[in-house]
Amino acid sequence: MKTAFVFSGQGAQYIGMGKELFDQEVIVRETFQEASDVLGYDMTELCFTENDRLNETKYTQPAILTVSVAFYRLLQEKGYRTDVVAGLSLGEYSALVASGAISFQEAVQLVAKRGQFMTEAAPTGTGKMVAVMNAERTLIEEYCEKASALGIVAPANYNTPQQIVIGGEVPAVDQAVALLKEAGVKRMIPLNVSGPFHTALLQPASEKLAAVLAETDFTEMAIPVISNTTAQVMKQAEIKELLTKQVMTAVRFADSIETMKKMGVETIIEVGPGKTLSGFIKKIDKEIKTARVEDSQTLSETEALFGR
Repeated sequence: MKTAFVFSGQGAQYIGMGKELFDQEVIVRETFQEASDVLGYDMTELCFTENDRLNETKYTQPAILTVSVAFYRLLQEKGYRTDVVAGLSLGEYSALVASGAISFQEAVQLVAKRGQFMTEAAPTGTGKMVAVMNAERTLIEEYCEKASALGIVAPANYNTPQQIVIGGEVPAVDQAVALLKEAGVKRMIPLNVSGPFHTALLQPASEKLAAVLAETDFTEMAIPVISNTTAQVMKQAEIKELLTKQVMTAVRFADSIETMKKMGVETIIEVGPGKTLSGFIKKIDKEIKTARVEDSQTLSETEALFGR
């Protein structure tokens, strides 16, 4: 039985994430301290106390990475191994840490910069994202193409076969929504996000990130990583190019799970805050066993699933 780990993306954050396992496990505390030392601010204060910064992209991204890697290290310490890894958007960096391609210290600095670049490219209130439910992929793509006469609009997240998020400039997104309504699509949900990520509006962030990635060394991956951008196993030589593209192109999560199935994966553990990815996986394929780790209860449930 092959197992995959998938890592949380932005939007999964909440005040208090990681607190319970932080209090119980030395490896979790050490990981938080490592992040604080590298970033120059207190990661425990950011994650555990009431504040507005946790929802600011430049802080959200290193916080989620820290919590996710802390939980991954705890699983490693308990003897868990994974055959393949992936993450949703930001979570791809946690996956690369797990694969051994980049150190946690380098990754946490990198995602802090990535978050800053994304904020600068699309300040809060720029653009719009809408989840389109129960509509054919080809129909959504066709109407985004038509609406793009009014500006940037495209699919940004292929989350499940029943949920595709579109994003871009407000007039173009509104036009795509209007066309989809006319075509009989009944359920579309505007998302409360800080920017239209994974669209061409993020090109300036992609270009700045490319310059930072050019100075970053990635070592040989010890575990295969499924790319958000291609939904295939990343090749070592493509890491920098794929991470550069990933900021401004669609996340293909549903296709990534299909790739894992073809690789023989039968169990997937969501590592990090929230249960968004477990929910997606159940909608993609009910036969895949899912578990997650974000507190002592979910850790116990995961251990029970593996007979530990």
